[in-house]
Amino acid sequence: MERLDKLLASTGRWSRSEARRLVREGRVLADGRIAASVEEKYDPDAVRLCVDGEGVDLSRFVYVMLHKPAGVLSATEDGRGKTVLDLLPEEYKKRGLFPVGRLDKDTEGLLLLTDDGQLAHELLSPKKHVDKVYFARVDGALTADDCAAFAAGMTLGDGLRCLPAELEIVSSGAQSEARVTVREGKFHQVKRMFAARGKTVVYLKRLSMGPLALDETLAPGAWRALRAEELGMLK
Repeated sequence: MERLDKLLASTGRWSRSEARRLVREGRVLADGRIAASVEEKYDPDAVRLCVDGEGVDLSRFVYVMLHKPAGVLSATEDGRGKTVLDLLPEEYKKRGLFPVGRLDKDTEGLLLLTDDGQLAHELLSPKKHVDKVYFARVDGALTADDCAAFAAGMTLGDGLRCLPAELEIVSSGAQSEARVTVREGKFHQVKRMFAARGKTVVYLKRLSMGPLALDETLAPGAWRALRAEELGMLK
């Protein structure tokens, strides 16, 4: 059981003082009746709260799918430029959402943001080997030898050892396109693997992470809450 003002503040939409003002003004309904005091306590999993006639989401955690655009940093704050949190409503910033893993500044595609630290740990743990699928466009012709090198696991020039990965050529020519599946998320890994094969990545987009696939109806910069079935697959 939690105090009413704490419940309202936990959504990130109001501060504790703003919550107290809403209750004083009779704008908060708890299970269909006007709340009389912020000191009233409720079960967050059972109570139905409304403010100004609008339902209040008291979910313990928030899960957001973002189509990260190029030019935006995968960080909660950074003095160097715009971050992915700047693309979300203010209440999500107050809840402490963070990106699950990172995409390079010039890489776009699927990014999950949440305040559920346990789920983030499960998805990012090196022991889990969660597949991440990318679409890549590179300068240079891709060949069967490149696919074999990815599949064998690569040791890069600086000594970084990469697990076996899958390279599926979509088109090959002066500029080639491919789908890449990696099972780890090391710094600039996909770009460095292509560079080791003499290819330069000119465009990179993450399509999926584990069972979660990017909703292609989301334009770059757009977001939506995860659907129940998507969250169920992740968990």
